[in-house]
Amino acid sequence: MLDSRLDHTHDAAALSWVASANDPATDFPLQNLPFCSFRRAGSLEPFRVGVGIGDQILDLTGWGITDLNAVMARPSAERRALRHRLFDTLKAGAPEVELVPQAQAEFALPCRIGDYTDFYTGIHHARAVGKLFRPDNPLLPNYQWVPIGYHGRSSSIVVSGTKLRRPKGQVKPPDAEVPVFKPSARIDCELELGLFVGPGNALGEPFGIDDADEHAFGLTLLNDWSARDIQPWEYQPLGPFLAKNFGTTISPWIVTMEALAPFRIPFTRPAEDPQPLPYLDSPAHRADAAFDIDLEVWLKTPSMTEPVCLSRSNLRHAYWSLAQVLTHHASNGCNLQPGDLLGTGTISGPTQAESGSLLELTVGGKQPITLPNGETRTFLLDGDQLGLRASAQKEGFRRIGFGACDGVILPA
Repeated sequence: MLDSRLDHTHDAAALSWVASANDPATDFPLQNLPFCSFRRAGSLEPFRVGVGIGDQILDLTGWGITDLNAVMARPSAERRALRHRLFDTLKAGAPEVELVPQAQAEFALPCRIGDYTDFYTGIHHARAVGKLFRPDNPLLPNYQWVPIGYHGRSSSIVVSGTKLRRPKGQVKPPDAEVPVFKPSARIDCELELGLFVGPGNALGEPFGIDDADEHAFGLTLLNDWSARDIQPWEYQPLGPFLAKNFGTTISPWIVTMEALAPFRIPFTRPAEDPQPLPYLDSPAHRADAAFDIDLEVWLKTPSMTEPVCLSRSNLRHAYWSLAQVLTHHASNGCNLQPGDLLGTGTISGPTQAESGSLLELTVGGKQPITLPNGETRTFLLDGDQLGLRASAQKEGFRRIGFGACDGVILPA
C-alpha cells in the first residue's frame, strides 16, 4: 500500500530553484511544502495562506487560495493535485516567482480551529504518570481497549512564540485539610503532535478505519502545557480542566499527510496485549498506519545562551494510530469538521530519557534535572522557554521537518 502513496514529489533527487530548500539541514525542502498563515512582520496586512520552501514562503493569494480550511475540506485527490502544482512551481527549472522571507514574516494559527480534542495515545507516558498518581493501578483497564481523549479549549490554542502567563488554580497539598488558590508551581510541557482534520463527516455518519486517511489533512507540533499541581485535585471524576486549558502551543506549520507518506511504518501491537476491536482494525491499517517521526524537547532558561535538548522520542511509540483516533472520534456519529485539531497526547518512549514531559523526566519532581550551566529544574520557572522539534528521516528520501513550537512562561 505504501508504494501507491509515493509519486514524483517524494523524489529525493528533485531540487528547487529556491537555494535554501536544497540545504540538507532545512526543515522545508521541495518534498515537504507545509502550509501556514502569515503576513509581513509589522504590517497591517491580512494574514494569508502560504507554503514553506527553504527559508522562504510562497504566498497563495494569487492562486485564489485565501482560506486553508477550504483546502482542508477538499477530497484527498484534489489535495494531491495541489501538491503537484506547488511542486512543479517550485522545482528547479521552473520560472521564479516572488517569495517572502520567513525572517520577515509573522505567523498566526494556520487555520480556524473549531474544536480541539486531546488524546492519550502514549502508553509509556500513561504508565509513568499512572505510577505517580496510582502506584497500584497505573494503567486503567480501558486504556488498551479504547482511545482515551478529552475535549479541550480551542480558544486558548496559540501559535509558536506566544508567551503564556503562569496560571492560578486550586491546589490541595497532601497534608492540608482544604485547598488553596495560588499560582501553579509545577508548570510542565507535553510533547505531542496535532492532527488536523480534512473533509470530516456529517453528523450521525461515522466512517470506517480504511477511510480514515481521507479525513486526515496534516500534522503540526503541539505542546499541551500542564499545571501538574492543579491537575490531580481537579481531574476526578470528569478529567482535565483548568490545569490544561490555560494554553496549548502549536507550530505555525502544517505538514501534510502526503509529505509524510515515505515515513509510514506498520502498526503493531504486542501479541500479549488486547488487539483492537474490529472497527479499529484492518489488514490495510496494520500495513502502514504508524509513522516514524522523531520528536524532541528543548529548554532555554533566561541565563542560557543556547537551548539544551532534554529528551528525544518518536511517534512510533504511540499505542493508538492517527487513523484509529480519527475513526474512534467519529464512531458515535460525532461530526468532525475541516480544521478540527486532535492531539496525540504525550509521546514518550520506553526509557526515562525518552520522556515527553518534565513530570516523567524528574519522576514527579523528585529528581531534578541538572542543566549544562549548573542550573536545575523540576518544573518550569518564569522566563523559561520550552521548545518542541520534530523531523522524519529515511534513507532514500529527503528529511522533512516541522518548524518550531516554542513558548515562554510569564509570571502569574
